[in-house]
Amino acid sequence: MKIVSRNEELLRDALSCIPQPSSRTSLASCNRLIRFEDISAAAFKIQCGVQKTPCMYSRLSKQYGMDIYLKKEFLQYTGSVKERGVLYLLMSLPQEQQRKGVIVASDSNFSMAVAYHASELRVPVFVILSTSTAPARVRMCRDYGAMVISYGTTAKDSQVHARRLAQENGYLYLEEEDSAVYLSGLGTVGLEMYEQVPKLDAVIFPAGGHCGLLAGSAAALKHLNPHISVIGVESESFPVLQQSLKVGHPNDDQACNNHHFYGDVSGVGFGSNSLQLTGKLVDKVVAVREEDILISMLRLLEYERATVDAEGAIGLAALVAGKLPELKGKRVAVVICSGNLELHLLQQCIARALTLDNRVCRFSLVISDCPGDMAKLLEILAREEARVLDIKQERTFVTSELFTVEVICTVETRDKIHTAQLRNALLERYPTAAWTER
Repeated sequence: MKIVSRNEELLRDALSCIPQPSSRTSLASCNRLIRFEDISAAAFKIQCGVQKTPCMYSRLSKQYGMDIYLKKEFLQYTGSVKERGVLYLLMSLPQEQQRKGVIVASDSNFSMAVAYHASELRVPVFVILSTSTAPARVRMCRDYGAMVISYGTTAKDSQVHARRLAQENGYLYLEEEDSAVYLSGLGTVGLEMYEQVPKLDAVIFPAGGHCGLLAGSAAALKHLNPHISVIGVESESFPVLQQSLKVGHPNDDQACNNHHFYGDVSGVGFGSNSLQLTGKLVDKVVAVREEDILISMLRLLEYERATVDAEGAIGLAALVAGKLPELKGKRVAVVICSGNLELHLLQQCIARALTLDNRVCRFSLVISDCPGDMAKLLEILAREEARVLDIKQERTFVTSELFTVEVICTVETRDKIHTAQLRNALLERYPTAAWTER
């Protein structure tokens, strides 16, 4: 059954004035309109190659005053929603090109998805990575079945080398772009959420440097129900999409392509197709602080046992930051699109988030260097149920009176209220105690 909607007119209007895209790939589909039928066809074609991920009611709902459903795209095999667009892109290639192979040159989620699905389709795949790439990413691409080549010290070096190899050997050089095929594959997320959660009021997507997921899914959702609010979220540090919408074309002035924490949301990877669709179909784009993203990552880890990166957590961060008060009492779906966070970054992010959430604090105080005084301090901490994470004593460089010791203590508390109670208890006994501000 064909579902007819006035949003086909919007899609047609959005793309009617799009100029010829640059030849980032040789796909002939780059100029074709993205239609609801294209997204439906993509969903049918890739259904056996990607996970139909759950869209589950979250325990965070009560905390934020709305019914929150989390679309857990980080459960895809490579940990990213990009698999949907990549698989449909590869399956749509002519057989001759599939025989020759494809080549990519980045350590992004897109490249890992290409490495995995090209190998599964028995398409020769080459990944060119700079020598500065994290060893874990190199290993992953190899494990997925790609031929990985290290070249150059920067991403630009590896890209130039990949283009040269593509030209010399007939490989198809792929970059994340906004052809109709790729956007249709990503748009299948919108289809699934519409089926999985009845009576949706709003859907929140990551935006920023790569807004193909936002644009493609908006096309599906607005076709099925024009009353569903589609919202994009990006970082205040890199308001790439908002700036691009203002000037009317992709704008990389706010981009930062080498920010490891933000990953795919920090650079500009979208073209006119995605931008025009976003301008026509997306109801709102908001920006959040880095602190909100970190706390969002912490909430997902604690409440959902979900380990995600900045791109995966940025949608929920808009709710954490209170950026969308109009959604109170509504039924809201949030796309958790990526879970590829390097281990050393994970450790730093969680430690920082606990501090921002007022659950890890540090204070210093001066006590007499006599037997029993340290025990009295620890007794107070035990009575207030604070967990000691670290304690240091400084004797040599103490500037106060002789025979005293400065104690620097890091403790874990339950929440902001518990931290305030501990602080008051310590100030009663040690009026000169100083707290390290976060």
